[in-house]
Amino acid sequence: MENAKIKNLYTLEETIAGEYLKKFEYPWEALKGISDLIKEIGPTLDSEKFEQRGEDIWVAKSAKVAPTAALNGPLIIDEDAEIRHCAFVRGSAIVGKGSVVGNSTELKNVIIFNSVQVPHYNYVGDSILGYKSHMGAGSITSNVKSDKTLVVVKDCYDTKEEIETGLKKFGAMLGDNVEVGCNSVLNPGTVVGKNSNIYPLSRVRGVVPENCIFKGEAGVVKKY
Repeated sequence: MENAKIKNLYTLEETIAGEYLKKFEYPWEALKGISDLIKEIGPTLDSEKFEQRGEDIWVAKSAKVAPTAALNGPLIIDEDAEIRHCAFVRGSAIVGKGSVVGNSTELKNVIIFNSVQVPHYNYVGDSILGYKSHMGAGSITSNVKSDKTLVVVKDCYDTKEEIETGLKKFGAMLGDNVEVGCNSVLNPGTVVGKNSNIYPLSRVRGVVPENCIFKGEAGVVKKY
């Protein structure tokens, strides 16, 4: 399932977690270790650029964090990131350089690459968002199936291959430069290839190939 592999989704130089992600073939394999990774990296960060704001919480001095934001560790907020009014970081989160976590947005067990925007009323849980990806207002990652069974990644549009992840909680893996339209739901086990777009109000599942437009019931088309 080539479209779902780390090497085809992400620019690993655009995250502090790059060396960690190199250990895996598929991104969801990295979800279980995010908390421990933060605890390992945090104490090594340059004290001239980062400050520790609590147990296992490291925030870049150049980052903008609203006083109303809730920060829970383990957490790293990288340089020039912006955490806006009433954002709720539940923990086990890496927020990349120059990224925006918007008002009333909730993060939990995530790797947010550099220059990512989740700026308005988003829920991002058990997910990895690639460089310069963007989630439109109200779009969310649904990270648990309604029947509570383990998540299976399905390549619905290409090889029809399926991979059992062994995970009960798995949101979405967005490649670099992915655009998710407003009020879309990314169902558990969604993988969106780099440079692809999701129409607003979409219900997405499975692996969307790179350089495509997901049009919901109208299907998936290649960009020209």
